[in-house]
Amino acid sequence: MCACAATADATWPLRRRRNKRSRHARCPAAMPGQAHDTTSKPVISAIAAELFVADISAIASQLFVADIQASCDFFTQKLGFSIVFTYGEPPFYAQVKRDRALLNLKCVDYPVIDPALRDRESLLSADMAVDTHEEIKQLFLEFQAAGITFFQTLRKEPWGAETFIVKDPDGNLLLFAGPAD
Repeated sequence: MCACAATADATWPLRRRRNKRSRHARCPAAMPGQAHDTTSKPVISAIAAELFVADISAIASQLFVADIQASCDFFTQKLGFSIVFTYGEPPFYAQVKRDRALLNLKCVDYPVIDPALRDRESLLSADMAVDTHEEIKQLFLEFQAAGITFFQTLRKEPWGAETFIVKDPDGNLLLFAGPAD
């Protein structure tokens, strides 16, 4: 690493430069007659790292299913999701979406988790949230009207949330949560 990389101020990676040489102008290694490597990448200091923070803008749970088409039908017709894409011929992978919630569906030949263990321990495959108390009640009533079978009906949790759990045709447990009051 060149000396300028070690002594560069903390914000230089975040500012635009007109050319590569401009940050090396003060570098002692750039003295006439000395070799100077301008391709070295400087280490971004802790201060610079605090100035630029990447935001994770989405998350998608992956559900293991036996039949992509049957799962897509369940999510679109019963839970109000839309299909983002299906992949393969015949399809073996898909993504469904409702608002900001994304679910990936991957076709498998056999259950990935023991169904009895999943039910006994309430092992969730996905956790989706709404912002208000009214929305969690409205979502529960919407799913109830669509004929959904609930693994757990709407209830207030000791930690202050209201939750319910839907079981999809493959046994995946999908938690929906919102504020209690």
